[in-house]
Amino acid sequence: MGNSGSAVKVCTDHQGGINWLSLSPDGQRLLTGSEDGTARLWSTADSQCHGHFQGHESYITFCHLENEAAFTCSADHTIRKWDVMTGQCLAIYRGHTSIVNRILVAKDYLFSGSYDRTARCWSVDKEKQIQEFRGHRNCVLTLAHYSSRDVLEEEEEEEEEEQKVSRDLLVTGSTDCTVKVWWVSSGRCYQTLLGHTGAVLCLILDAPNRELFSGSTDYTIRTWNIVTGEQLKVFKEHQGSVICLELVNRHLYSGSADRTVKCWLVDTGERIQTYKAHKHSVSTLKYHAGILFTGSGDACARAFNSKSGVLQKIFRGHKFIINCIQIHNELLYTASHDGTLRIWDIRGICKRNKRRLKKERSAQGRSSQKGSLSRLFNNKVGCMVQQENGEHEAVELM
Repeated sequence: MGNSGSAVKVCTDHQGGINWLSLSPDGQRLLTGSEDGTARLWSTADSQCHGHFQGHESYITFCHLENEAAFTCSADHTIRKWDVMTGQCLAIYRGHTSIVNRILVAKDYLFSGSYDRTARCWSVDKEKQIQEFRGHRNCVLTLAHYSSRDVLEEEEEEEEEEQKVSRDLLVTGSTDCTVKVWWVSSGRCYQTLLGHTGAVLCLILDAPNRELFSGSTDYTIRTWNIVTGEQLKVFKEHQGSVICLELVNRHLYSGSADRTVKCWLVDTGERIQTYKAHKHSVSTLKYHAGILFTGSGDACARAFNSKSGVLQKIFRGHKFIINCIQIHNELLYTASHDGTLRIWDIRGICKRNKRRLKKERSAQGRSSQKGSLSRLFNNKVGCMVQQENGEHEAVELM
């Protein structure tokens, strides 16, 4: 029976909307960045606020949390690094001339994208700018990073060693409708990926498969070969801007202003599922253990069976758009423009889903043992299994 979940805790410490939520790699802490110009550090063990980072002169647009340091960027044109234990500001990175809307930490590098039409690379420890990436004709909205060693074949790698070319590359998406790939060491543009006719809002990188996915206000998702720059596929079924992307096991999930999420098979480009029920744009999404969690402009989070598309639970309580979600230890964290961080218990839905997956694997195992039977018989068995699973997962919504 369908449920409307209740939050186990509501954190109301911020005095303005929460724009981003980041989880530390060790899962021990969460970081929220807010319109009130501050960031707050939360323990996942007790859900209490254990740090309050103050210093920015305008609202925080984005934040990133490492195990020992926190990073925030702001409309005050700066980026700050904070000590998570003491709350002390360890560094201020200055150089951008407009709002900094995105940051990315990779190895010893800190990357940033801004409305000043540039991306920049900073030394995390030395508080200085290493490189500036200039070439976009409008603001830089989204970033991705990879090393050439992740995408080159062994022979190409040896050739690269001989040429002593830097291994690190930065990918930027812009409102000028382009994606650019840059060599970090020189700041030189390696590729400009042309094809979108609207702003590029989101990027997902699959370096081992040499693929980049970009979502745009032109309603499409495009797949690119990041070595050659070739456009591989265009996913065209959305009827609104593509706002967010998630890649899991060669399945691509896309959230859109058309109020849906779609699931695509990356290898074929086929759309295999559409997740409906949202009453506004899908602003954020996260896949977890066979469940697709979404946050929407309708102030609700939702949980869908990722395979069947059945809506399993609605999480109500926020008053404005949910900007970001995180999942840890079977707790769902939702951060909203209403200024609250809400924490939801998802143990029940995860437990039911694990039982379903176990049944599916068992059914698949029995089916594979009958491989010597005719194709017709196997097809009939598959249909019976699908019907059985479909009945088990049916949810009556409130």
